[in-house]
Amino acid sequence: MTRARALFAAAVILLTASTVASQVPLAAETFDAAWTIIRDTHFDKTMNGLDWDAVRAELKPRAAGAKTDSELRAVIRDMLGRLGLSHFALIPSTADSRDGGGGGGADPGFDVRLVDRDLLVTKVGAEAASLVRPGWRIVRIESASTADLLKMLPEGANERLLNVEAWRIAKTRLRGPAGSTVAVTFENGEGRPVALSLRRVPEPGEPVTIGNLPTMNVRVEKEKKRTPAGRTVGVIAFNVWMAAVDARFQQAMDEFRTADGIIVDLRGNPGGLAAMLMGISGQFVAERKTLGVMKIREGELKFTANPRVVSASGARVEPYSGPLAILVDAMSGSASECFTGGMQSIGRARVFGQVSMGQALPALFDRLPNGDVLIHAYGDFVTATGTRLEGRGVIPDEVVPLRRDDLLAGRDRTLEAALAWVDRGGALRTPQRP
Repeated sequence: MTRARALFAAAVILLTASTVASQVPLAAETFDAAWTIIRDTHFDKTMNGLDWDAVRAELKPRAAGAKTDSELRAVIRDMLGRLGLSHFALIPSTADSRDGGGGGGADPGFDVRLVDRDLLVTKVGAEAASLVRPGWRIVRIESASTADLLKMLPEGANERLLNVEAWRIAKTRLRGPAGSTVAVTFENGEGRPVALSLRRVPEPGEPVTIGNLPTMNVRVEKEKKRTPAGRTVGVIAFNVWMAAVDARFQQAMDEFRTADGIIVDLRGNPGGLAAMLMGISGQFVAERKTLGVMKIREGELKFTANPRVVSASGARVEPYSGPLAILVDAMSGSASECFTGGMQSIGRARVFGQVSMGQALPALFDRLPNGDVLIHAYGDFVTATGTRLEGRGVIPDEVVPLRRDDLLAGRDRTLEAALAWVDRGGALRTPQRP
């Protein structure tokens, strides 16, 4: 079994449903390995009151009797679900589009969110820009109506979980092999149906692979914006917390160092490497400060912002001290939540947008005997003010609802609110303990 580095990532966990059927080698050994890893590494030795031995006694016979890989994985996922926490998942060794494990990492080039029980297009890439518009309502994906797909949402779940699950359900059906097509029917801004056959294209960005996880594509974007009063603000967005982000983020910071404000856009960023938090946060603090604490079985680990005092070219600089805004939404998860919640807790940033995912546990990943990869949380995270983000999410200082009429009009009210705050002087509230 292979263990990898600490991860704060919901990125690969959200698309790991499996339907592959084949003969099952090492079924009992694989189940036992997953059960044992969790027993030995879970941050709560009491398993939050769950009788872990009883879970094994109940489920191991089903695992040993599994006739297909899919059946075995269903048993292990049943076991993981008993824990009731994020960052417990199984990535199939057969990583193709049916598994959601990475090989089907192409989609028609637009993102979606659940808004008032409607599945809406929120962002459109270059490939689909001439065909699809933000704000369009998705009516059907292939043969499944959106109404039927949304019936799969868990009953009684809170709005935060409903958003995450709706995104996962839609993206699982939109994704597939690069070059293939997917039939999608939309309702446009005038209420008329638009039926399209859209080509799936590989996700843009720099491919990055860590250990046994599927490849992720890293993107860092920067843009200079003007506030309503004409001030200059640098906007930096990146899609996942990976080491490749650091140098590009540093270059963007060097470009925007004299700006009147900086906005870090983490909307749709589901997480990544835990250690990245300490370097990125150091761009904005002049002295070492603890953003939060990771509580593990053996004790605690502090996540500390380390001031960055050297530019990309090696010149001596001061960390940026101007107004800092962070944008989040329902698909900002894990490392994005820990960074945002941590910066919010030390009073260094103001947060705008929608409540984040609430899936904020650090995780490890291990290769199981059958070749599958087990992702498992081994710690809990609380911010500097003691706020636990798991199951709660980051609550923005200024909540800006996502609205269809804004999407159709091309308005970004979350960004607008952050720009207006810079004009007001970028004042921050004193952090409050929960």
